[in-house]
Amino acid sequence: MLARLTHYGIDAVLLSTVLAGVKRSTGFSPDIEKFTEEETAKSIAKKYLGIGEFCYDGVTGYVVNSSYFKRGERR
Repeated sequence: MLARLTHYGIDAVLLSTVLAGVKRSTGFSPDIEKFTEEETAKSIAKKYLGIGEFCYDGVTGYVVNSSYFKRGERR
């Protein structure tokens, strides 16, 4: 049971991180206002997306400073 909850939690963080990457590369992000009018749900959604932003910043910070990665050509 605990393993399944951990798995779902990691999946949720990965999805949030992908959404942060989409936001950073395209400028598009989920429109929280269209999902619900309840303030509590909006607050939770903003915090959820904030976790993805935090993880995305951490990963990009690591990649930029790592010798294992190099900048590729832009298409």
